[in-house]
Amino acid sequence: MSYQILTTTAASITDLKKNPMGTVAEGEGDAVAILNRNEPAFYCVPPKLYAYYRNSLKMLS
Repeated sequence: MSYQILTTTAASITDLKKNPMGTVAEGEGDAVAILNRNEPAFYCVPPKLYAYYRNSLKMLS
């Protein structure tokens, strides 16, 4: 099965466990796709980007 990854950076859960802050830093401010057995499990979103998305949604409502 194929999956669409919506980020330019991806890392495994193992990488995230070994070095969480380094994994987030690899995204250079953008979200990082976290893969479990080569399938997307979730997106790790840095606080500034999360705040931007949240404020954008508030402005729409």
